Amino acid sequence: MSEARSVSCPGRRFVRAWLALTLALVALMVVVGGATRLTGSGLSITEWRPVTGAIPPIGEAAWAEEFGKYRESPQYRLQNAGMSLGEFQFIYWWEWGHRQLGRLIGLVFAAGLAFAAVTRRVSLKEGLVLFAMGLLLGAQGAIGWIMVASGLQPGMTAVAPIKLTLHLGFALLFFASLVLFLAHLGQFGRDARPLTAGLRAGGYAVLGLSFVQILLGGLVAGSKAGFSFNTWPLMDGGFAPSHETLFAQIPWWENFVDNVALVQLNHRLAAYLLLAATVAYAVAALRAKLDGRAARRAVWLAGLMVAQAALGVAALVHVVPLSLGLAHQFGAVVVFGLATANAALLAEAARRERAGAPQALPQPAE
Repeated sequence: MSEARSVSCPGRRFVRAWLALTLALVALMVVVGGATRLTGSGLSITEWRPVTGAIPPIGEAAWAEEFGKYRESPQYRLQNAGMSLGEFQFIYWWEWGHRQLGRLIGLVFAAGLAFAAVTRRVSLKEGLVLFAMGLLLGAQGAIGWIMVASGLQPGMTAVAPIKLTLHLGFALLFFASLVLFLAHLGQFGRDARPLTAGLRAGGYAVLGLSFVQILLGGLVAGSKAGFSFNTWPLMDGGFAPSHETLFAQIPWWENFVDNVALVQLNHRLAAYLLLAATVAYAVAALRAKLDGRAARRAVWLAGLMVAQAALGVAALVHVVPLSLGLAHQFGAVVVFGLATANAALLAEAARRERAGAPQALPQPAE
């Protein structure tokens, strides 16, 4: 942290604000991406034009040309044949907005990094880390087009679930990197003392399980598994469908990606495990009589996880209406962000103890 302290406080305020803005935009991007998926809009734009694609169709001729390109796609021929121009424009604007938000995030991050570097608001080491984060963001955009291209192949009416999940996973990694950098800057404060190794492992486990659960949710969205087996707690009349239903496809491993029964079951099981782990972590943190900050974070994580699970059940039994589906996706981002910040603060407190650095002063109870 010595390099960080050498940068002026006004400079740090800019970096914090810039990264916080980027973080908010990425969270919004995940929600808009979910809306694009739920409305079936992701394949409405059949070309990837990073610069000229920012300009939408203007005038009847331009709209007719764009609609003509879409009518050549497998999704139109197999699923949306007879769609009106007005219906096409509805899905087009969702995908166009999704891509514009992606462009805005790239512009905000690149411009902020250039300004911070030129004005020396970050150290050389921090600048290199931020540059690597920018490369991660660029890779995310490229994966987005690879995902869309998978849905334009003959016989496809949607993007490949595994590529949608990969796209989501890279978005989460970039989101996590922003949270970790903000924690490095002290945006979230510091714990008064480190937790025991067991409790730290619990916090890290909650983060890892949160990441895995969101990826499983990506497979649910990609395979449209949420539109089947819309009962809870039973699934197909029992705890789980039959083995024949779960492994109906050949080869067997494709069931984990494309079989809606197994995809949804895995998401359910991971949700139960994550909820139990989060509640257990909160109970252990309270029993250990930790300082107020760490205990409150554990309780908040458990509370948000319960709310997130309830949203998931509500979305399922109501056959994933847009409002509940988006609320569930946003809740996942919030939980993942808090779990990431919590893990970063736990790791920082442990690092300070190993280095023999003075611990942060206890925070007053709220």
